[in-house]
Amino acid sequence: MAPKITVVEDEEALSVLLRYNLEAEGYVVETITRGDEAEIALREKVPDLLILDWMLPGLSGIELCRRLRARRETEILPIIMLTARGEESERVRGLSTGADDYMVKPFSTPELLARIKSMLRRVNPSLLSHVLSFGDLKLDREQHRVFRKERELKLGPTEFRLLEFLMQSPGRVFSRGQLLDNVWGADIYVDDRTVDVHVGRLRKAINIGRSIDPIRTVRGAGYSFG
Repeated sequence: MAPKITVVEDEEALSVLLRYNLEAEGYVVETITRGDEAEIALREKVPDLLILDWMLPGLSGIELCRRLRARRETEILPIIMLTARGEESERVRGLSTGADDYMVKPFSTPELLARIKSMLRRVNPSLLSHVLSFGDLKLDREQHRVFRKERELKLGPTEFRLLEFLMQSPGRVFSRGQLLDNVWGADIYVDDRTVDVHVGRLRKAINIGRSIDPIRTVRGAGYSFG
C-alpha cells in the first residue's frame, strides 16, 4: 500500500503542483480546499500524513490542527504546516498547536518531499520499506511475493493487498469499514461480508502446517494482525 497523503490547500495552483509531485513519488493523494470540509473528511478516513495550509476558508489550518490533536484517532497524525507567515512567533505558534513541521511559502518542493519521507520513515518505517516481516512471514512489495518459513505462498491480488495493509500496523485493530476503504477503496461498493470472506481466504493461504495464525478476530471491532 502506498502511503496516503491529504493536502489541505485553497490555492489551486499550489494544490495541483503538490498533487503532481507527490503522485510522481508514488503517494496516494487527496486534495481538499476548505478547512471545515477537511475536518469532516479526516473524521471518516485518516491518512498517513497531512499537509495543512495555515489560512483556509471555513476553518483555519491552525484551528483544524488543534482539533485534530484533541481527537484520539488523529492525535499522532504527522502534520506539516504550510504558511506565508515566516516570523518566529508564528512558527512557534504553529508548532505549539501541534504541527510536526513548518514550511514557509514559497518553499522548495524537493525539500518538502525529503521532509515527508523523513517523517514517514520516523513514525512508521513499514510504510516505506520494500519488505515487511513478522515472525516467519515475509511480504516483498517489489516482487509481489509472500513467504512463510521460506516457502512461497500463493495469494490472490486482494489477499495480498489485505495482508500488506495489516502488516503495516501490527497490533492495531481495523474495523471492516476501514479495511474496505483502505484495501478495496472508498469508491467501490462491497459489503462487510466481503471482508470476512477474504480474511478467511488469507488465513487459509498463510497458515500452513502447524503455523500460528497471525490474524486476530476482535469481536464487535474487526481484525488485527499480530
